[in-house]
Amino acid sequence: MSAPDVFPPAPEVSAAAHVKSFQKYQEMYEKSIREPGAFWGEIASDFYWRVPPAQPLLKYNFDVTKGKIYIEWMKGAITNICYNVLDRNVHEKKLGDKVAFYWEGNEPGDSTTITYAELLKKVCQFANVLRDLGVKKGDRVSIYMPMVIELVVAMLACARIGAIHSIVFAGFSAESLCERILDSHCSLIITADGFLRGDKLINLKQIADEALKKCLEKNYPLKKCIVLKHLGRDELNGDGTSKSSPPCKRLCQNVQTPWNPSMDLWWHELVKNASTECEPEWCDAEDELFILYTSGSTGKPKGVVHSVGGYMIFTATTFKYVFDYHHDDIYWCTADIGWITGHSYLAYGPLANGASSVLFEGLPIYPDVSRMWQIIDKYSVSKFYTAPTAIRLLMKYGEEPVKRCSRKSLKILGTVGEPINPEAWLWYYNVVGEKRCPIVDTFWQTETGGHVLTPLPGATATKPGSATFPFFGVVPAILNESGEELEGEAEGYLVFKQPWPALMRTVYRNHERFETTYFKKFPGYYVTGDGCRRDKDGYYWITGRIDDMLNVSGHLLSTAEVESALVEHGSVAEAAAVSHPHPVKGECLYCFVTLRDGQEFSSSLTDQLKKLVREKIGPIATPDYIQNAPGLPKTRSGKIMRRVLRKIARNDRELGDISTLADTTVIHQLFENRCKTIH
Repeated sequence: MSAPDVFPPAPEVSAAAHVKSFQKYQEMYEKSIREPGAFWGEIASDFYWRVPPAQPLLKYNFDVTKGKIYIEWMKGAITNICYNVLDRNVHEKKLGDKVAFYWEGNEPGDSTTITYAELLKKVCQFANVLRDLGVKKGDRVSIYMPMVIELVVAMLACARIGAIHSIVFAGFSAESLCERILDSHCSLIITADGFLRGDKLINLKQIADEALKKCLEKNYPLKKCIVLKHLGRDELNGDGTSKSSPPCKRLCQNVQTPWNPSMDLWWHELVKNASTECEPEWCDAEDELFILYTSGSTGKPKGVVHSVGGYMIFTATTFKYVFDYHHDDIYWCTADIGWITGHSYLAYGPLANGASSVLFEGLPIYPDVSRMWQIIDKYSVSKFYTAPTAIRLLMKYGEEPVKRCSRKSLKILGTVGEPINPEAWLWYYNVVGEKRCPIVDTFWQTETGGHVLTPLPGATATKPGSATFPFFGVVPAILNESGEELEGEAEGYLVFKQPWPALMRTVYRNHERFETTYFKKFPGYYVTGDGCRRDKDGYYWITGRIDDMLNVSGHLLSTAEVESALVEHGSVAEAAAVSHPHPVKGECLYCFVTLRDGQEFSSSLTDQLKKLVREKIGPIATPDYIQNAPGLPKTRSGKIMRRVLRKIARNDRELGDISTLADTTVIHQLFENRCKTIH
């Protein structure tokens, strides 16, 4: 697919944008680095504070050799994030009648809306319920729910009373849920009877009960479990408790909800008589807002902690500028709220801006492959944010399912979760956005809280696959193995030199792990764990996790670059490359390729793919092995489990914990298709 290297912002986009030119971006960026206190202080003044922030706004230490690592933004300032995203919008900004969420269920036609005023009432009711159950400021609450409006209600109710929410993705196993409850010492769990993902029934309450049983076996009994009747919501009495729920268009009679009367409580019964007014708990800007678990290199998940004030102003600001948000936009982020993207850019960021968002329960190809584009037309979505995995999945089906729908409302397209390969970027730009929608390819992590490298739609020219430039307040550097900063064109370790407001504060109950993981390798820097290349124009390109790098005959190679080359072949839909031991080179490349529908795997195709990689990267990157992979092992969020692929490449059947694997059936097939290796 031939295309220019650089895509300048369209004049009509720049004319309406908050940041209208690259020069304006540079001016704002330089101020944010030179005077971070003044820059973020001005932004903070747009929010409500019981006690306003005082200078200096920022105090921190990034250098383990100089003492404990700490990050403090606006410490001593007093606020409440729920008050800022709801009460302020309803009472001060008069947005009470504006739709906060268009909820789109798993089945087409299963939908409802909730306004800001309605959301505020429901949050206050549920916050009162939690208080009546003894939940107080600083207590941890586990939330294990499907993508429903009540999930947002639960998280905001926790934030309103100063409780710390720990949301666990509803695709995780009982073991994973138990591990997170134990680590965070949760006092209570909120779940649902069940939900449908595509045509698959998930009995969520049953899984939650298994997790609670495991907790009990480990001497950690929870006292209460609140259960939302989601699949069975038609059964509710017409007393107002089910007002926000549409008729249930599902065959739900097979769901048996296990019940423990001494512990389990129905959501609808608890909120029925609860007051719709609830005084917020006023919190210090540095109080903990939530814990979100992310995978660790040791296999034990890390509880990433984000704090109230810095996270609030950074997610609000990145949302406003990166998506160039305007009051009449309809925004859709396809991420599950169980992940950081859902926290930052489906809940807190959009709500802080008074935005109307689509909240989608279903799958991108259910009941047919046009579902995403149908939803965009249904709600006139103007800003759309999804993952490269979803884009590549939809690419497999060609242009026709996309072109079946108008998509004329779209203005900006975003990507998140992993580096996007140029071919998928171009398909997204040319086919989905019809060459008129800027693409914001955002780089960030659970730990960063919000976007750190990203284009701005009206200001920065984009290059397919590049994360472009740093966001305001973010100072990246590229280091070599010795920890020396590299200037100009360079490739090495991506680090950041100073904190922005939303950077994580610690690993929950394990500050030593926080320091070791992110600050010990290169004292004075926050270490992302990602490899990065800066080109001659200053654009940043994420080359993959450092543990996804391999050393072939003394040359450092990025698996992401190899994968990008492989998917440029017309027959390949998706590719994954891992390292494999080699008796001469030390390591070599072992690649897995998933073919497009109708394509056949052959020795001729293997030769073509090796030639393509040689041409794109160089002879040193030529894969030694290419295996046919009808499916790849992925987590439920769509990330490829490379650790499992490395085991398969080595014919090692000790796979470790694969509880987060979405489809275990692919494992057997991948072992069956293994290439014969010489080591």
